[in-house]
Amino acid sequence: MGTLYIVPTPIGNLEDITLRALRILREAALIAAEDTRTTKVLLQHYDIKTQMTSYHEHNKLGKLETIFGALAGGDVALVSDAGTPGVSDPGYELINAAIAQGFRVEPLPGANAVLPALVASGLPTDSFVFLGFLPKKDKALRDYMATISDERRTLIAYENPYRLLETLEVIRRTLGDRRICVAREISKMFEEFFRGSVTDAIIRFEREAPRGEITIVIAGASPENQEQWEEDDVRAALFARLQAGEMLTGAAKTIAQKSGWSRRVVYAMGAEFKGDGEKGPQG
Repeated sequence: MGTLYIVPTPIGNLEDITLRALRILREAALIAAEDTRTTKVLLQHYDIKTQMTSYHEHNKLGKLETIFGALAGGDVALVSDAGTPGVSDPGYELINAAIAQGFRVEPLPGANAVLPALVASGLPTDSFVFLGFLPKKDKALRDYMATISDERRTLIAYENPYRLLETLEVIRRTLGDRRICVAREISKMFEEFFRGSVTDAIIRFEREAPRGEITIVIAGASPENQEQWEEDDVRAALFARLQAGEMLTGAAKTIAQKSGWSRRVVYAMGAEFKGDGEKGPQG
């Protein structure tokens, strides 16, 4: 049986592809492409002549038999229009189906928009949440943003340029005028990273309508705006994590982020449990 390779492709500059990815694309028995016309440009640039078949949102169920038939006798390379397959695209379902059928699935590291936008944003990178594509309807977006208003980790989302201004307005109303980075056309000719407050971004893109692929990076909630847990709740949550086998360092970090307590204090509480034979919050 063959292997299903998850092959990231450039999100802009055609040089943003690994040597291994090019080898897999050449050697595979079949390339399953989200859009064969888009992938054809990449293959022609590198003189790769591997047979392709389309695999996208509208034909994904009907193409499984073709792809699994190819996997029975050779390797298949899964590619999306750009970036890493399986992230906010139908590749996720093919990967799950291949795993269920017992095929080997091997991911290759490579291009994506999330990490470049994050590291270039100037916002904290030690912990973040990827939100994918945001809801399209105004009420659904407002409701969704309300559920993450207390999230202290950096937030990252994809957005359509035609909805960017509306989305920024909702962010300002529900999350506040936070620091933000609007990353546009990453790795393309007109790449731009706009950094400032949400209000600054609204003014900027009202003056000049945004174009191209958009990734939004939003600062997490400020600790002073977060309701702090009671000490008993902190101790109970910490003890539960330690009892489940989680390391103290990781448990203290997670609970500190959620509770509004300092990580040093939470860690000290955990050390007390360990020093007391882990008898629990009540000793």
